[in-house]
Parts: sequence; structure tokens; C-alpha cells
Amino acid sequence: MRRISRITVAGAATASLALALSACGSTSTSGSSDSKGNKGLAIAYDVGGKGDQSFNDAAYAGLERAQKEFGYETADVEPTEGETDADKEQRLVSLAKQGYNPVIGVGYAYAAAVKGAAEKFPKTTFGIVDDATINSKNVADLVFSEEQASYLAGVAAAKSTKSNVVGFVGGVDIPLIHKFQAGFAQGVKDTNPKVKVLSQYLTQTAEEGGFSSPDKGKTAAEGQIEKKADVVYAAAGLSGQGVIEAAAAKKVWAIGVDSDQYKQEALAKYKDFILTSAMKDVAKAVYNLAKSVEDGKPETGIVRGDLKTGEVSLSDSNPKFADDAELQEAIKTAKEKIISGEIKVKSS
Repeated sequence: MRRISRITVAGAATASLALALSACGSTSTSGSSDSKGNKGLAIAYDVGGKGDQSFNDAAYAGLERAQKEFGYETADVEPTEGETDADKEQRLVSLAKQGYNPVIGVGYAYAAAVKGAAEKFPKTTFGIVDDATINSKNVADLVFSEEQASYLAGVAAAKSTKSNVVGFVGGVDIPLIHKFQAGFAQGVKDTNPKVKVLSQYLTQTAEEGGFSSPDKGKTAAEGQIEKKADVVYAAAGLSGQGVIEAAAAKKVWAIGVDSDQYKQEALAKYKDFILTSAMKDVAKAVYNLAKSVEDGKPETGIVRGDLKTGEVSLSDSNPKFADDAELQEAIKTAKEKIISGEIKVKSS
């Protein structure tokens, strides 16, 4: 089916959706309904929104793939500053009312909203990324073993540091990001116990901008680099762009997160200093849920991606990383031991 460009919802045909969403984020649509008038996948972004070159953009890549393959109408909705759980639930309810199926909340902050919306629309499949607390017959909890990819990032950092000091910058001090820190620190220490790991969280809550403030990320990374860190790993959403910028300015290594940040157009001028990225395939998880609904067999319950399934990994786009035989062998060995269970990676 011919691809139709994304447009802002404004016309009479979509007025009801625009009205419902006007108080809690802007929305865009692509494609058209199928022969039965059904609409397809809709996603509601986490803080930082589309364009974070990381978590949210990965979800959008999954939406694009579904739209192209299934040729149906999709929608993606931006968050707003200071929104409440009620605002998030209204957003999801509005999408379900319009006939979108599945409807996915991108990020753990949607937990209460997804639970509420799913109860109101039991025939619609809902998904939530990075939360495993919702036990509903029509909800898929799309979660990942981030600590496993972070362990491999720790191996890469320990093998690449010359100063024996590396850094971790977490966006918000919450259990989800603790998984990234724990895996990274364990990977570093198991590879070279002499390497010191500096760790810092940008904020205590997402509302303070921990995932959406590149300036905070830049300042944190600069502080770690001043303390001799020459590899800095960021698990901070949009704030991670500031970490990468600081690393490039000081000509040290940055390790990206969630998406392959070496390939991100907005980060192209820094790519020579992006060693690798600890990726989780949010795009695949989003697409797979859409496909399961399209196939008439919706995924529900906890759906986990890990090293064994290939849904967490390290990117190898940077030739300096990919061509380092000793480094690649160390990563391969660690990966095999994690998959076999010989290495048990901590999540806190």
C-alpha cells in the first residue's frame, strides 16, 4: 500500500480524536483503515517524546514497520509537561475509542493509565513497555533484560579504558535504571577489577527532567570526565545526548542506550566517539505486539526480551569497535556465559 505522509490531526475527519487529545498531547496519524474500517497500532510516547534518538524513537520505528507491512492507519501521541495519570489514561482511552488496536504506552509511567484503559476496553489489546506489574487478560507487559546488555557494555568499557576509570549516568534513580547500572558495574568488575566505576543519577523523579534534559546529562558527564573517566555509559533517554556531546568534546568514549546511537542522524557529528550502544529492541517488541493482534492471537502477560531472544544486544556499527578482535572475543565469551547461565547478571 502506498505510504501516506504523517500529518497533524486537524481536519474534520479526525476532529473527535484531536479534541480528546488536545489537553494531553499532540498526535500524528499515518495510513488508512483497512477494508473492514479497522485502525491499527497506536503508541503514546514517554517523557522526552519523539526525537530522543533513543527509547521513544525505537518505539516509533516499530510503528513504522507495522504501518508499512499491514497498510493500516497508525497514530503516535506526544506527552505534555506535568501530565497526570488521568491525562495518560484519557489519551489511551481516546485512542481505543477511535478503534486503534493495539494501543501501547511507551514507558513504565503508563502503568496506571494502561490498567485503567484496559479495564474500560476489554476487547482492545494494550501494551506497556518497561513495566511488568499489570496482570490483565488484554495487556502485554513488554519488558527486557537490560542488565544483560549493560553487562556487555561494562565488558566493552573495561576493555577500552586507558585511565581505569569509567562512568555511568542514569536518568532517574528508579529500579528500572538500577538494572542498567548493576549490569554495567558487574561487567566492568568481572572484566577488570582495577577499573573504578563512577555512577550518578540526574534526578530522583522523571518529572524533574532526568530523561529529558541533555544539559543535565552533559554536566554530569563533564564531571565524570574531569575525574578521569574515559568511557561514559548513559541510560538517560534524551538526556543521554548531552552525555554523548560531552564525551565527544573531550575525545573520550560514550556508550549509547536503547537504539544504535552511532546511526542516529541527530548524533552524526559525535558518532566517532560513540563506542557502542546497549540496545533493547523496543521496535521489535512494538511490531510483534501489532503483528499478534493482526494475526488474531494477541500477546498478553509478560513478554520478555533478552540476550537469548536477541532483543537486547550491543551494536557494532562503529568500525573501531567491530574490528577490535580482542574486545569482540571478550564480549562473545561473556554473552555465551550469560545465555548458558554461567554468569548471572545482577539487576540491582
